[in-house]
Amino acid sequence: MKSLIIYGSQYGTAKAYATKLSEIMEIPCVSYECVKEIMNYEQIIYIGGLYAGGVKGLKNTFRLLKNTNVKTIIATVGLADVNNKENTDNIKASIAKQLEKDVLDNSLIFHLRGGIDYSKLNFKHKTMMKMLYHSLKNKPVENLTQEDKDLIETYNKKVDFVDYHSLNQIVEVIQ
Repeated sequence: MKSLIIYGSQYGTAKAYATKLSEIMEIPCVSYECVKEIMNYEQIIYIGGLYAGGVKGLKNTFRLLKNTNVKTIIATVGLADVNNKENTDNIKASIAKQLEKDVLDNSLIFHLRGGIDYSKLNFKHKTMMKMLYHSLKNKPVENLTQEDKDLIETYNKKVDFVDYHSLNQIVEVIQ
């Protein structure tokens, strides 16, 4: 099956997952910014970082897809706990805003945990995280979710949840 791994990454975590999956499966891997055509593939694996409610490069990449016979696998990479159903439901709702319904309905979706290094964030992302942090700090403690508490605790630090073993679920589907 002719396959391609495409990634959308701002700070490198989604790229790292895509590169590792590429090594494991011996499937070429490329940034969404370099993709011109995807109709020649039978299977597309898209790994994208979550930023401000969307998956980086997802919409731009899948607007090129006009054939629902192409098998699509989407893996998001973010800070949110992927074992929390509320988190994954929110991510899926965000993906639904970026994709055509037929593409979404024919895609398998996975979620991977990423990381953050505040020292490497651009001004926009640093500002957004600072605003989120301050809004959470002003909430009563009893109203904070575990995600909120984790964000407060790790604010302005380097956090790495990358787990390459989590790619096994995708490897099983590809094989």
